[in-house]
Amino acid sequence: MRVLHVITGLGIGGAEQQLRLLLRHLPVRSGVVTLTNPGAVAAGIEADGTPVTHLGMAGNRDIGALPRLARIVRQGRYDLVHTHLYRACVYGRTAARLAGVRRVIATEHSLGETQIEGRPLSAGTRALYLASERLGTSTVAVSPSVARRLADWGVPPDRIQVVPNGIETDRFAYDARARRRARRILGLPEDAYVVGGVGRLTPGKKFDRLVRAVASVPEARLLLVGEGEQREELLRVARESGAADRVLLAGACEDPPTGASPGPSLPELLAAMDAFVSTSPDETFGLAVVEALAAGLPVLYVACPAIDDLTPEAAPGARRIGESVPELISALRGIQDARLARLPLPAAARRYDIAHSARQLMSLYDQAVHGTPSTAN
Repeated sequence: MRVLHVITGLGIGGAEQQLRLLLRHLPVRSGVVTLTNPGAVAAGIEADGTPVTHLGMAGNRDIGALPRLARIVRQGRYDLVHTHLYRACVYGRTAARLAGVRRVIATEHSLGETQIEGRPLSAGTRALYLASERLGTSTVAVSPSVARRLADWGVPPDRIQVVPNGIETDRFAYDARARRRARRILGLPEDAYVVGGVGRLTPGKKFDRLVRAVASVPEARLLLVGEGEQREELLRVARESGAADRVLLAGACEDPPTGASPGPSLPELLAAMDAFVSTSPDETFGLAVVEALAAGLPVLYVACPAIDDLTPEAAPGARRIGESVPELISALRGIQDARLARLPLPAAARRYDIAHSARQLMSLYDQAVHGTPSTAN
């Protein structure tokens, strides 16, 4: 089977890294088209052996991108087109139809309660999405919460399939040597109490609240993994809170292309932490939380559909908290006082192993192309 993945961009982000991970586990011949920004994840995908084409789209209204994308679909003789993220879904579905490919699966990665991919929801956004959705075969939601939002938006429920995001669970298993290596590289003392967070440094993630909370817990240090527009603002908040020497922004983290000299990997950075916090109030899945749980960390989170859609027994190390800084301070002090040892791997982390997600997705591919779902286990 030949499958073309179309995605809005390939800078470092959850949907982008999820695509790279899926490509490693899908038993099909794949190609990737990125509409814009062939960034670090594009380099990683190519290093893994999958070709990436940059469409060079100039903006949301670059209609000239449609015939270019349709030509790529037609020339590649693809059996199926799989689109990821809003703009790629709108253009990819349309281009596939123009190219004569009627089998199109779209994954909705980032539909929140009030935003899609960080932008406010609007009537126009919804209308365009629904118009293009009818050109596809089915829409994949990354969590039951996203499936409910899609149905509320007007996508017919019988066209929605839930295939959760996934992680390479065993890769995140705690390693004491990795902890020492990461702390040495980052300049963190062995006995320091380190609170961590992972994600894009954008206003929607509310990392400024985490900076303020850590500033009020004198023994704690903060390690943030990610990059984005709020980097300087977060450093300013740290200075004004008197915690500049206890806040470390480690930058974005992506598996490097073969031959590159790597810094600490994401599993190593998680190993360097003692507790994990997700302050974002509007998430579509919460992949970073699942990774932290796989690393054995106690987790505090404001919103995480991946965990809230399960029973409490599936993730006993995770605790939902409110959005306020005082509540976060209290929760951090409680975890610090408990000085929890590394926690055992919870059922939630096994449930969201990427191999399971790839098998579910392959079943949808077989259903779309051959009319029968895959029977692979």
